[in-house]
Amino acid sequence: MDLTAALRAFARTVERGSLTAAARDLSLSQPAVSKHIANLEHRVQARLLERSARSVRPTAEGQALYDASRSALASIDAAVEGLQADSGRIEGTIRVHAPSCIGTNHVHSIVMEFQRLHSSVAVDLVLESRTVDLVFENFDLALVYGRPEAQDVIIRRLGLVRRILVASPAFLAKHGQIDTLDRLSKVPLITTPRSVTAQNRLALLRDGTQTEVDVWSILRTIDGQVIARTLLEGHAAGPVQHLMIADDLASGRLLRILPDYEVRPTEMFLAYPSVKFMRPAVRAFAEFAVERLQKIEGVDAL
Repeated sequence: MDLTAALRAFARTVERGSLTAAARDLSLSQPAVSKHIANLEHRVQARLLERSARSVRPTAEGQALYDASRSALASIDAAVEGLQADSGRIEGTIRVHAPSCIGTNHVHSIVMEFQRLHSSVAVDLVLESRTVDLVFENFDLALVYGRPEAQDVIIRRLGLVRRILVASPAFLAKHGQIDTLDRLSKVPLITTPRSVTAQNRLALLRDGTQTEVDVWSILRTIDGQVIARTLLEGHAAGPVQHLMIADDLASGRLLRILPDYEVRPTEMFLAYPSVKFMRPAVRAFAEFAVERLQKIEGVDAL
């Protein structure tokens, strides 16, 4: 029996709560994962998993083995990659999660730049606007907005993501200039569920003082590309992350309105699971990405 392979199959099954999901993550068949676990149970002379129609959970003995083995498996991975790094090679696969708004415009470019330097590193880049469980979903790193609440992650604070009010020239030509909060309340806006209250009020900051204004929100979405397209086509004005539309501002395709006001900025963090050692490839990418993320226009240093 390959003890390391068996432990790896067992640990991933515990984390995913499913033999099928563990098999998919490990690029194995489900029968192969089941065999690894059966061999491991025979080796330790104990039942390690409780199986039901909907999920798989560790027994008390299984939980003890998982707690003892997960850091050891991470150490093995780190040691192997460490030897490769010592020889000047950075390789392996990294799973990275990021919000689509910054991921499409910036993280994707950072990944490609990193791979031009380290061609043996493969990256699974997942871009979507949701909160992920880094351990359960097997991510090495995640870029997150807002301080993560999970206790099993280590975080690195990157900066504040600014959000400003913008409109296209075509929108302003149709609706007129927006130079007061009263005018802002009378024009159609695109917003996100987080940027306005349930009563459709938008909180704005001016010189550190917060003001709330009633707004006419004709479209709400969390999709960054939809927000940008809506603004550029002049369908609505609205608050948007500066980093998403910096080029459009520079070219004049979008114009800032009410420049004395901003939406409260969001803290941005890089998070990784505390149960995993940072493998050399993960560490190299993290350091590479942090330097570039902090230089993005619209991200203010702390």
